[in-house]
Amino acid sequence: MGGNPYWYVVDYEEPLQSALDKLREREFEAGRYNPVMPFPMEDRNATPGKKHDSIKAALKASDADGTRSILDIVRISDEPDFCEAAPFDLEELRSILGTTRPTAEQVVASISRLLEPVVRGMALYVIAFEGERPAKVLFLGYSFD
Repeated sequence: MGGNPYWYVVDYEEPLQSALDKLREREFEAGRYNPVMPFPMEDRNATPGKKHDSIKAALKASDADGTRSILDIVRISDEPDFCEAAPFDLEELRSILGTTRPTAEQVVASISRLLEPVVRGMALYVIAFEGERPAKVLFLGYSFD
């Protein structure tokens, strides 16, 4: 089996770790993770509800497959690494989108291309802008398996 892509859009906030933590909690509470839901997800809005007492318990239950979701990503990092979210390379972003300050709509419209450099078990993030201000954070990742 190959890795499953995933992506999420959340409101921008500093520190970015806070945005990631809130997203992980949201997806955990909704139950949008392995082993609760089959993957790839057919309905990104499904909310079967959590089936574990904590994110840590869900991670343990998912074993080597991982949760196939943002729950596998535990922190923000400067450089790509397993279980971490790093900033999307700005030159690559410019090459794909023609700008380093894309709107959320531009990013979502190019998800397939933006997922290409993502390695299994890792995530990248893109900050999306409304005018001159950061407005959204888009997390893009691939599951371990």
